[in-house]
Amino acid sequence: MTAALLVLADGTELDGDSAGAPGIAVGEAVFNTATTGYQEVVTDPSYIGQVVVMTAPHIGNYGATAADEQSTSAGCAAVVMRAATRHHSSWRAQRSLTDELIDRGVVAISGVDTRMLTRRIRTAGAMAAAVGPRGAAVELRRLAASHGDMTGRDLASAVSTEVAYSVGSGTAGRVVAYDLGIKRDILQRFTERG
Repeated sequence: MTAALLVLADGTELDGDSAGAPGIAVGEAVFNTATTGYQEVVTDPSYIGQVVVMTAPHIGNYGATAADEQSTSAGCAAVVMRAATRHHSSWRAQRSLTDELIDRGVVAISGVDTRMLTRRIRTAGAMAAAVGPRGAAVELRRLAASHGDMTGRDLASAVSTEVAYSVGSGTAGRVVAYDLGIKRDILQRFTERG
């Protein structure tokens, strides 16, 4: 594993190991308290531009499968984990979470004290975070300090569709939904109900 670093805008620095795609990512630090659904989080368009801190201690236990994707692209900028599971175990798994992150180009860091980080975010509020290789510490500090908050940013255009499309054949009626980053599960639930 490659040494990685997470830097917050307030100057906090946390060492870890790279657990995803190579590169540098910057975004707003947020946390997710779900114990399952990490792949859904990674592909959730509503996390666009955010560095997601997963509070569950082990991430990747059941691998990744196309059936759990919420969109065709990654939603988040980066993922922060306490421990990325080295081996996954599920009959549904098509590959590991690490392979999923690499294929989607999502930077990730493992080995971070996510409980401390979550408390800091909860107490101090939204702030920028940069994640990347340990050797890029100077660049990560600069990015975290200069990123600013997400207020007023046009993120919807980055996850919206440009063309109309239909899903399923409604027997109970029709629903019109504006896709400004809609999750596949929402459309699937509408379809299941006709």
